[in-house]
Amino acid sequence: MVKLFGAEYSKDELLARVGDISQIAGVRLGMLDDGAERGVRTVDFRTGSGLNFTVLPDRGMDISTAEFNGQALAWRSAVGDKSPAFYEEPGMGWLRNFGGGLVVTCGLTYAGHVSEDQGKKLGLHGRVSNIPASNVYADAAWDGDSYVMWVQGKVREVSVFGENVEMSRRITAKMGEAKLWIHDKVTNLGHEEIEHMIIYHCNMGFPVVDEGSKLIANVKEYWPRDAESEKEKELYASIPAPIKGFIERVYYFDLKEDAQGNVGVAMVNPKFNNGQGLGVYLRYKKSELPKFMEWKNPRAGMNVVGIEPANCWVEGRGKERARGLEFLKPGETREYHLEIGVLDSQQAIRDFEAENS
Repeated sequence: MVKLFGAEYSKDELLARVGDISQIAGVRLGMLDDGAERGVRTVDFRTGSGLNFTVLPDRGMDISTAEFNGQALAWRSAVGDKSPAFYEEPGMGWLRNFGGGLVVTCGLTYAGHVSEDQGKKLGLHGRVSNIPASNVYADAAWDGDSYVMWVQGKVREVSVFGENVEMSRRITAKMGEAKLWIHDKVTNLGHEEIEHMIIYHCNMGFPVVDEGSKLIANVKEYWPRDAESEKEKELYASIPAPIKGFIERVYYFDLKEDAQGNVGVAMVNPKFNNGQGLGVYLRYKKSELPKFMEWKNPRAGMNVVGIEPANCWVEGRGKERARGLEFLKPGETREYHLEIGVLDSQQAIRDFEAENS
């Protein structure tokens, strides 16, 4: 059954009430056509639950804008959904194409800060989010009384004499549900072992991020990345009002998983809309993504919190190699599953906190 507008409907009951299902929900392909965004393909999802979001096939199949009942969920930078043609790899050039959004993928062979690893100079956060996908396919279909929408595509990071690695991504949503699922398969198509680093850089913004917002997580242990993050480290979960000139702080976490091996984290604003509350949660397998980071940056003009499951930390591949870098053998595939959803009430926030604290 599909839950919509406070009622439940079967497939037949719903189709009897509309001329076309796109009246309620659907997935549509499009293209941006102005400025530095020109030529970037889009896949827009409407779930009928109030959750709408946009996937960018030309930006590594990442998720850009996301909203719930017209309320923004994801942080957006001033860069916008810039074409990958403008990507500047060396050093910190990645930031010139960092438009923010609900999910920005970092990797696949290096991620984190600018570094040097075995004589190779590596830029910020890797290449994958600036590689256009191929074999892109979006559609929707009934599965019994559920209406399922999806988009899938393949992103390939490859170099002559270098890596040949492919990420196959499928993003799915269901009509009437305020959540989505990401399923990634990362495969080494080459004949030599390669480094593998991946971070799901999930960026929360206003009104989810505001004074009084907080991070919900079941924390075993946490520690600051650097000296700047040492400041007020005990307040890692608390978000202040925007601060002019604030310098970003990053925290590393070892999180507890539940009996099924799942980790749940959320960024919530309990005060939103006169106390109604609003939040975004992530749920994933700790065995797939054992590390977690918070990027806390309430700087005026930015006001963003990144909640970031990963298989690595963010100090670059050189330091990660010394700590215990992951590799993909020839032909090896690694799979990742991530659920992202909306907490749309105080009760939903309380329930999630009770399950994950």
